[in-house]
Amino acid sequence: MSYVDTLRQWDQAVTCVDRQDLTEALRIFLAIQEPNSKIYFDIGCLHLLNQDLDAAEKAFDCSIGKDEHLAVAFFQRGTTFYRKKRYEESLADFQQAFKALRSNQLIDYKALGLRYILYACEVLLNMALSEAQLGNWEKAHDNLVKALNYKTDAKLNIIDRALDSALKQKLFKPVEFPSKVLFKPNKHYVAELEKKDYLGKATVVASVVPQDDFSGFAPLQPQVEDGPTLPKEPEVLRALEGEPHTVLFKFVPETSDELAVVPGNIVFVLQKGADNWASVIFNERRGLVPSNYLERLEMSLASKQNEGQGISQPPSGEPPTRPERKGLTPSEQPTDNLCIVKVHFTFNFTVSVPPGSPYEVLMEKISNKLNLPSTAITLSLTSELTEQSVITPSTDMESVWRRARGLRITLWCYAKEQTDGNPQSEVPLVALHSYESPNPEDLNFHQGDTITLLSRVNQDWLEGQCNGNTGIFPASFVEEVPVSGQSLI
Repeated sequence: MSYVDTLRQWDQAVTCVDRQDLTEALRIFLAIQEPNSKIYFDIGCLHLLNQDLDAAEKAFDCSIGKDEHLAVAFFQRGTTFYRKKRYEESLADFQQAFKALRSNQLIDYKALGLRYILYACEVLLNMALSEAQLGNWEKAHDNLVKALNYKTDAKLNIIDRALDSALKQKLFKPVEFPSKVLFKPNKHYVAELEKKDYLGKATVVASVVPQDDFSGFAPLQPQVEDGPTLPKEPEVLRALEGEPHTVLFKFVPETSDELAVVPGNIVFVLQKGADNWASVIFNERRGLVPSNYLERLEMSLASKQNEGQGISQPPSGEPPTRPERKGLTPSEQPTDNLCIVKVHFTFNFTVSVPPGSPYEVLMEKISNKLNLPSTAITLSLTSELTEQSVITPSTDMESVWRRARGLRITLWCYAKEQTDGNPQSEVPLVALHSYESPNPEDLNFHQGDTITLLSRVNQDWLEGQCNGNTGIFPASFVEEVPVSGQSLI
């Protein structure tokens, strides 16, 4: 019998146990030609449920023969001997189970497909009971005292009750394996038993035939003998959406609807506007890039042949001037001699001011943006409002502008109703998975890192701060650390 057939029958048997059909489950188990140690263990457990102790003993013998380090099999065979009142053999098997634990407090069999935890203190309790049945009360007491060193909080009561009974030389109840708990095959292997269509339906992605929508297998084409050797027609790169373009210069976005690209990236242009901005798709993200930063990409056989003569070098010189965006206010237009101030509020926005501007100029820009009086606004260098971080008219603005990097600085803004002794609390998040992205606006972090939530971009993306860096990241990669029973995600 192949491993696939064994796996399929094993899964069918445990499914019957879940349906309480123990007779059919045992029939399927016994039909398996080459059972492994786990399957023999399951057979022994079913025989124990049916009170067939001789068959259970034989099944556990086979399970131990297949895997002599399976502690739970020794434990179950010891239970079988105890029910048959063969206390010396029962004691020996419990001792073997304890030895297989290798001085560990417990063994969790969940990773092997068995939802059961074998505790060392429970094995010692059954050893003590076997000694008591043999009349060795002193050894029974010693085993129970030893069990106290391996106890857990959940198992403390049963050890204490057993000690009280042993002091009075009264028998106590043994610890038994739960009924109908069996080893189950790996669910991922079981899922692979079903047939899958890995090919699916064919779809035309690129074709040398114009307006080709044929999705089957092309018939044989007529062949021409002794025909002239002519170059093939250009092979046009057909994208599912947009026209391919190559990025010539590095572009750093200034607003949330622009995309960061570097020389050599291939983007697909959806639309070019009269304002010299192009709507493109790059890495499944849509945004704006200056049209004069792009060059149409022509993919043909002739161009590929010419490429063999040498590799083209990237364009030299400075990139062209950034085009103006229609519909943006003058304060949103980045220029070479202005400092971009990113402000975290209930939403994020940017303003542009000359480097080294006094406090009044900066506050006027932000108050005009928020349509609030400057007296109702508090600025901070950090997300926490402290005496050192708050920017006031008496603050040395030179020290503030020295924090700028590359004509960029980040500030936090709070309205008066947010700063009346109760600044907006931060929402801590913990990373469930590591996230790394080449995009400069994304926030990279590792699994287990703590992230401070700054704002929600949309349902799938959040903005946060981690290790001194600020950026956006997928919401599914993190979870919120509960604070006072509240949740914002």
